[in-house]
Amino acid sequence: MQYPSLKAFLAQQKPLLAKGPVAMIFVEDEVEVDTSIRHHLESGFKQVLVMMPPGFTLPDDVEPKVQRIDFDMIAGDDFVEAVNQVIAAAPGTWLYYCFNAEYLFFPFCETRTVGEMLTFHTEERRDAMLTYVVDLYAGDLYTHKNAVSLEDAHMDRSGYYALARNDPENHNHPKERQLDFFGGLRWRYEEHIPAPRRNIDRIALFRAKPELVLLPNHRFNDEEYNTYACPWHHNLTAAIVSFRTAKALKRNPGSTFDIETFKWHNSTPFEWHSRQLLDLGLMEPGQWF
Repeated sequence: MQYPSLKAFLAQQKPLLAKGPVAMIFVEDEVEVDTSIRHHLESGFKQVLVMMPPGFTLPDDVEPKVQRIDFDMIAGDDFVEAVNQVIAAAPGTWLYYCFNAEYLFFPFCETRTVGEMLTFHTEERRDAMLTYVVDLYAGDLYTHKNAVSLEDAHMDRSGYYALARNDPENHNHPKERQLDFFGGLRWRYEEHIPAPRRNIDRIALFRAKPELVLLPNHRFNDEEYNTYACPWHHNLTAAIVSFRTAKALKRNPGSTFDIETFKWHNSTPFEWHSRQLLDLGLMEPGQWF
């Protein structure tokens, strides 16, 4: 069903958010919209909210399975504000957000659902999960000028690192169990990326609660939500494989002519399987086996 605004959806269908997990997909352009939606439907989300411009179309087999909400980021609609509206409407529900041409992977996702994973995560007294945004890019930019190809998708197999996240309110001491993560295209082409947008960490999976607020830097006003693990042991983490940065670098006139290929000696084909991400250390199974 299609709704003219998020406000209209929440007024009519707020009960749909009572049982999660609920995915929010923000559509910025018409690239791989259908595959992004299908991937998250197959992952086991109970509801998928697709926030997209009214002029875009969805395949007939996809549209009945999602809640379509008119939303235009190009015209100025703010995804942060939208996420916070859903948070306020769905206390206690596990939520997730991403953009089109992004795909969630978590440990053993080929045989287990996102709901099963979050049930375990909840039992470990965790209300949020760190996700690494792993850049994907087409191997041949002459054939795929927008840098997007599911069949020719590549990723960096190394070059990822973390730095302490200092707290300016505590004499710049490192924050407990928080790190800033870097790597991928945002690291290799950092001269084209504003400094505040170079991180590849995103708290994309979280449980809504009263007064919780998502901030523009993909973190929350509750510092515990921004941690990568509890104090006792390692916790689950997940990955979002994303063509978003590659698309932007090729679309931007200031960078597109500087880039003939994204491939380098540390590129490897993406296998579309969680095992590859686990082997590369780009997500953590924690105590979940």
